[in-house]
Amino acid sequence: MKLLKGLKHSFTSKILVTVFLLTSFLQMNCHSKNHEDKNALMATYPWKQDVIIDKNYVAQVKAIQRIEIRAFEKGYLTHIYMDEGKIVKKGQKLFQVMPMLVTAQYEKAKAEYESTQIEFENTEKLFKENVVSQTELSLIKARLKKNKAAMELAQVHLNLATVTAPFTGITDRFQVRLGSLVEEGTLLTTISDISKLWVYFNVSEKDYLNFSNARRSGDKPLKVKFLMANGEYFNHEGIADTIEGEFDSETGTIPFRATFSNPDRLLRHGETGNVVIKENLKEALLIPQKATFEVLDKRYVYTISSKGKLKSTEIKISNEIPHLFVVESGITDSDIILLEGLGKVHDGDIVKFNIETRENVMKSFELQAH
Repeated sequence: MKLLKGLKHSFTSKILVTVFLLTSFLQMNCHSKNHEDKNALMATYPWKQDVIIDKNYVAQVKAIQRIEIRAFEKGYLTHIYMDEGKIVKKGQKLFQVMPMLVTAQYEKAKAEYESTQIEFENTEKLFKENVVSQTELSLIKARLKKNKAAMELAQVHLNLATVTAPFTGITDRFQVRLGSLVEEGTLLTTISDISKLWVYFNVSEKDYLNFSNARRSGDKPLKVKFLMANGEYFNHEGIADTIEGEFDSETGTIPFRATFSNPDRLLRHGETGNVVIKENLKEALLIPQKATFEVLDKRYVYTISSKGKLKSTEIKISNEIPHLFVVESGITDSDIILLEGLGKVHDGDIVKFNIETRENVMKSFELQAH
């Protein structure tokens, strides 16, 4: 009986030892596995997706019409009827020049005309009384016409001393001051019609072809936005078109011009900013920006082989969108790229990695935004 109890106790002890050893092995194995998971780096595949990008072009604003206002006659500036930077209407008085010589010439021509008018009337009476001949009357009549034309010409020159606005627009700074002696052709100010604006920018050959194909396929005008210098968008869209038929061989660009309505006259002639054009990219190859690094102005990613070997691969970026780059060349959507820990590894290292899905990568960007 005692022998049976001893055997039973020995058997129970062996079972307990076995269970303990098995549990310890499983815990060690689990700990080892967790340790491996913690050391594994995150990787992902590039993916293709339709995206809409904003193309920015440095641009300069020009008034749809802008001219210099100059003095027509020589004289003293006696009146200025408006202020700098103010809106003036077509035909509104701007400057008054008092041309001494033209005024005197007008008065002289007027006196000669009036004198000849009296002489013609007296000669006409004498002709009716057969005192003077028809020839003499005709000569005086011709002189009257001549003097009248001279008076009217002097009147035109006198009228030109009053400078008026040729169209509705906004004036620039004055180049002269009240009382100044101005010569014929002296610049007084400039006036600009900014009810509409022309915004000029240069487009590369590649973008020109893309825009042209998109317009032909959709038969719609190319709509653009204007990003002002303060970082805000102008609240009116513009319509863009090319203005020249040839590319600049030195820059490889062609000029474009966008027309913007400017009813509030917010934009002014000479301003700068950026024209923004939305472009649809079909099946664009995308990678996270954080998966790249730069060396001497070139951008690289670490591609990972099936055995975990890293290789620094140069890529070419065509466009940038929030958190992502559009890849033009260097990798394909079948390559595995390292997503994190780029600063801790080197070319040729063997690493353990876990592949993260595109959905989880995109969710991580949303979390970062919050």
